[in-house]
Amino acid sequence: MTGIRTLTLLIAVGIGAAAEASGQAPAKRPLDHDVYEVWDTIGAPALSRDGAWALYSVLRYDRDGELRVRATAGETEHVVARGSSARFAADSRTVVFLIRPSQDSLRNGGSRKGSGAEPADTLGVLDLRSGRIDRVGGVKSFALPEAAGGRVAYLLARADTAAKASSERSGERRGNGAGTLVLRNLETGAETRYDDVVEYVFTEDGRRLAYAVSTADGAGDGVYVVDVAGGGVAPVLTGKGAYRKLAWDEAGGQLAFLTTRDDAESKAASHAVYVWRVGAREATKVAAEGSAGIPAGWWIPEHGTLRFSPDGRRLYFGTAPRPEPESEGGDPTGGVRVDIWHWQDPQIQPMQLRRAAQERRRTYLAMADLRRGRVIQLADEKVPQVVVGAEGAADVAIGSAPGPYEHMNWESPSYADWYLIDVRTGERERILVETQARVLLSPGAKFAYWFDPRELAWFAMELKNRRIANLTGAIPYAFHDETHDTPQLPGPYGAAGWTEGDRLLIVYDRHDLWALDPTGKASPRNITEGVGRRENLRFRYIRLDRDENAIAEDAPLLLSAFHYRTKEDGFWRDRVAGAATPERLVMMDRSFSRPIKAEDADVLLYSRQSFVEFPDLWVADLDFRSPRKITALNPQQAEYRWGTAELVEWTSTDGIPLQGILYKPEDFDPSKKYPMVVYFYETMSDLLHAHYAPVPHRSRINPTFFVSRGYLVFIPDIVYRTGYPGESAMNAVMPGVLALIARGYVDEANIGLQGHSWGGYQIAYMVTKTRLFKAAAAGAPVANMTSAYGGIRWETGMSRQFQYERTQSRIGAPLWERPIQYFENSPLFWLDKVETPLLVLHNDEDGAVPWYQGIELYMGLRRLGKPVWLVNYNGEPHWPTTAANKRDWNIRLQQFFDHYLKGEPAPVWLAEGIPAVKKGRTLGLEPAEAPRPATDGAQP
Repeated sequence: MTGIRTLTLLIAVGIGAAAEASGQAPAKRPLDHDVYEVWDTIGAPALSRDGAWALYSVLRYDRDGELRVRATAGETEHVVARGSSARFAADSRTVVFLIRPSQDSLRNGGSRKGSGAEPADTLGVLDLRSGRIDRVGGVKSFALPEAAGGRVAYLLARADTAAKASSERSGERRGNGAGTLVLRNLETGAETRYDDVVEYVFTEDGRRLAYAVSTADGAGDGVYVVDVAGGGVAPVLTGKGAYRKLAWDEAGGQLAFLTTRDDAESKAASHAVYVWRVGAREATKVAAEGSAGIPAGWWIPEHGTLRFSPDGRRLYFGTAPRPEPESEGGDPTGGVRVDIWHWQDPQIQPMQLRRAAQERRRTYLAMADLRRGRVIQLADEKVPQVVVGAEGAADVAIGSAPGPYEHMNWESPSYADWYLIDVRTGERERILVETQARVLLSPGAKFAYWFDPRELAWFAMELKNRRIANLTGAIPYAFHDETHDTPQLPGPYGAAGWTEGDRLLIVYDRHDLWALDPTGKASPRNITEGVGRRENLRFRYIRLDRDENAIAEDAPLLLSAFHYRTKEDGFWRDRVAGAATPERLVMMDRSFSRPIKAEDADVLLYSRQSFVEFPDLWVADLDFRSPRKITALNPQQAEYRWGTAELVEWTSTDGIPLQGILYKPEDFDPSKKYPMVVYFYETMSDLLHAHYAPVPHRSRINPTFFVSRGYLVFIPDIVYRTGYPGESAMNAVMPGVLALIARGYVDEANIGLQGHSWGGYQIAYMVTKTRLFKAAAAGAPVANMTSAYGGIRWETGMSRQFQYERTQSRIGAPLWERPIQYFENSPLFWLDKVETPLLVLHNDEDGAVPWYQGIELYMGLRRLGKPVWLVNYNGEPHWPTTAANKRDWNIRLQQFFDHYLKGEPAPVWLAEGIPAVKKGRTLGLEPAEAPRPATDGAQP
């Protein structure tokens, strides 16, 4: 069928070309479901360090994509079919990437991550000077030095029996064991090979390459280091055992790793932490089970990571209580499989079961002081989350203890106690009790700081004297989200970061940036001079240097800018120091991506888009002067009917000014009447300039697709009042729809509704209150808040109570405190009022909204004799995920609305249904009036 659809498209394109040759403008065609096969999108853009090259992935729906590498000046471009995971070498001369197996080979051979017969990746090496591409088959992974060019290391897959035995003995999972490591000189092509390698890592400067070996008999096990320039190999530590988690320090002078060498014969081998210093004959053990500082009964499992402090004086690793040994006498439960839900469990059983694997792999932060030769345990089961200041170099850490409040999983944000921890001794001091704030350390660890959602202010604690200052209490503007409309405490607008030396904290209000003295002594200063507030803009700092940990006060700041009312987007420039007003660089009726800056050049890479303009990639200098578009995907868009996006405004029944987006067909005629589909979730008007490629969405209608086929699409904003979510939706949406009807071009007899999840709930509620809509489609809707309140979000194992009491469902209290509001907001109890045909999508593996909510809705309407359909994609979660199912759902949505809003013939599935005995034999997408095609038992 794919070939037939592609041929149809090619014939249509040929007819268009013939018409153009004859002097006639070819007629534009409406989008259909075949266009999925010819539309591309862009992913993973990157710049070379010198800014001369950009790379990106071309992503395709259910088809093989490609890698493109393009010069930012000139027209040179290299294209690699199925290229992915691409990286520039640090010298900007080479691109290294993987070439994935074709989708056809994966379909025929199974999952690429599956059995040993699966197709393997190919390594690609592109020389940007010559354009030559070298390929190496059967590659598992590759690595490049962060700050040096000229070398690449890659690991060849090995599927022989010895490798599998070695991988299983050393604890590696099957299929991810030893292979041959190849070190390649990118200039000469010369290669050196090292056998039986399971792990490898370069130093940042690329001077050394460390690798771990695991052999079938254990005789060659160990860690080795290659002198990349000279080629010599030095053994760091050898002996039978598993070696893993190789980690270099920033200077490349120390290597850390875990090994079971000292406990290799044990069935539950404990790991030791070793460190090797360049020039030393052998690595030194710095921590192991039983070491002073590690709690009794604790060990060093394989799951923790190793990380040096920036100065290399400390090594951080993970410890955990040693698990109980497995029983040697068979199943100690006698085959009983039971869950006990205890009322005092900190987490309910479904959460525990979902997190059991994670918990078995949990480790607690410990520190080895490499200069003093001692170990300090920093985190434990009471204070499990610990972050050391100054990226591990500070003498203070911040830790959180959720334990006393962990059972209160209906609260959002969650509660915790916060501790300051002396990294040198492990001693703790509790500084905040039962708070819903998140506490952080300044980059230099001179201050702890947080936003208090109860006080609605930013605070800082000066650590040398524990003095706390309210930093924003005297400012007459809000620093919390003023549009917040859920029953939980509001969050902040956020922070841009700190200036050098922990001198100033930079935070946001709704519009501007503020510089705050963390001691509270100096007055706050509006960095952007109030321009954001005066011009109704939102300024936000864009960090162009990914390694930046502090803002230079006299350096230029690139700011993104967004106009709240018009939705214009763009960039301005300012600086922390001085009193100059921000400088406007560019503002347009477009939406811009976050720019990427070349590390060693003043070149920016970004995309821009509108409803009509595809988000192609552009390059510009730091002033956004002379921008240049370097991609031109989807030229076929010119052959199809498209549309326009218009901002509309109205007032809700509650008297609140609202905005929304109205999408119109390209050939819109205000003297005609058009059917309209209304889609909503919460607030979406800020997406006025978003581009919607015609690809099948997993749950919602695609406005591009529907306007191309002659519909209006309306997306209104909704604001909510606690306790009245359904009524709030009515009060926002209905006046917006009526305002559009009053314009004269909406066919008021043919208006539909569509939404998913929270939108699906609101639709289910609305059709119990109005007959305005001719048809409605609700995905994963809650029908009965009284039963949904006590349900489980099976994907996470969480109770759904928090959602009603504190977040999106917005009742604001437990069921027993406000039973009437749960009842009034539940569509189930008002289904006898429904006069709108309702199409429900709800899948049987939905982990967010219980599947039985869709069933309750369906069964109620069915019992009342109301037109209702329930579509369930077997084994799918909250929405369809496979290409086939997403395509199928988009076809059914179109058929449903075409039938009810345009009078098109009903397809078989809509008119007659699909009996279970015909499941897998027909999809029922053909018109019911047409003769039914014979089936031969094959899946269509």
